[in-house]
Amino acid sequence: MSDTLLERLKALHPQSIDLSLGRIERLLAALGSPQDKLPPVVHVAGTNGKGSTLAFLRAIAESMGKGAHVYTSPHLVDFHERIVLAGPHGAAPISEEVLVDCLARAEAANSGELITLFEITTAAAFLAFAEAPADLLLLETGLGGRLDATNMVDKPLLTIITPISIDHVSFLGETLAEIAGEKAGILKPGVPCIVGRQEAEAFEVIARRAEQVGAPLHVFGRDFDTFEQQGRLVFQTASRLLDLPLPRLAGRHQIDNAGTAIAAASVAFGEALTQRALEDGITNAHWPARLERLSVGGLHAYAAEGTEIWLDGGHNEAGGQAVADTLAALDERVPRPVHVVWGMMETKDAQRFIAPFKGLVERVYTVPIPGEPNAFAAEPLAEIARAEGFDAVAVNSVPEALLRSASGGEPPRVLICGSLYLAGHVLKLHA
Repeated sequence: MSDTLLERLKALHPQSIDLSLGRIERLLAALGSPQDKLPPVVHVAGTNGKGSTLAFLRAIAESMGKGAHVYTSPHLVDFHERIVLAGPHGAAPISEEVLVDCLARAEAANSGELITLFEITTAAAFLAFAEAPADLLLLETGLGGRLDATNMVDKPLLTIITPISIDHVSFLGETLAEIAGEKAGILKPGVPCIVGRQEAEAFEVIARRAEQVGAPLHVFGRDFDTFEQQGRLVFQTASRLLDLPLPRLAGRHQIDNAGTAIAAASVAFGEALTQRALEDGITNAHWPARLERLSVGGLHAYAAEGTEIWLDGGHNEAGGQAVADTLAALDERVPRPVHVVWGMMETKDAQRFIAPFKGLVERVYTVPIPGEPNAFAAEPLAEIARAEGFDAVAVNSVPEALLRSASGGEPPRVLICGSLYLAGHVLKLHA
């Protein structure tokens, strides 16, 4: 029933994205301002690492016995994933009954006025979060920050800005400074902000905005640092040195994300935060389709025996670089042929995404993304890869790509990547 309701709500605005706060302000007022009745909010903006940082923070909070609501987007397989509610038996995606109730109330309050799907579902999520007890709400922006529908919380507990890179240029601007200006729109007077690793151009904008609004900053590389040393994660401030296990989530970038989450937890929980909670949190955090190794079964039926299948939803230049760096490190330790199965939305810069994989990849198989009219067709994407010097073959599907990858000698390491929409499709196939 929620699928039917969501389809109906899509028709309330002809554009999927139209950044503005006027419509969400009107709707929330009609709903009795649920944004003012939320648990303490951690509001997160950034280009890359938002979901992973929140996954670490959620796991740390839960290891302390705290209940956390979570709002993220987009979903991978099912819309309910976007709204996670804390409960007496642990957090879980919103039930169909509660989702339909909240969406129906938001629809009735909206009275047929112009509103985007993200705005009305954010309003419905605020209703659900306001009416279910929790110690914390981990709230991820949908796009940008300044004009994002989530930016309706006047006094969050703290904010986080994860690494900013070029993405969504048609909505946020073409330079790092312009994009950072939109992300920094979540800063609030007197509310601490944890700033993840940033390019200098982006950080200058954040620092200037923080000074304007009076938001104290805790900055990666200045106020805290985190790095790998002898197979351990080291977190360091001027007064504290923590020796922790490496994150469960793979990749050097996840060490940065874990460090940002530890800094946020330190501010949010203060003296109550224990070493044990941090150890449990960073080793138990789970965030699907972020350099996730797919277990045997499902898609492995199409691959040669012994093939490694990895899945990542990164879709911009920085995401491509992070995954390529991890592949390179993995290849140094356990070398084997690397094949990439690649699908991507036409709104993304495909050339910049694939370029970091040069020298690492034996072959690229390009695939369409089923059900996504704005995705690249396989052949044009293969042409982009060939222009970058890759041996690229256009195929019709992920299973076909895996079958073709099995035709060589040594079982390969296969990375399926380029889009969260592709990742969601793959997880359905693998289930």
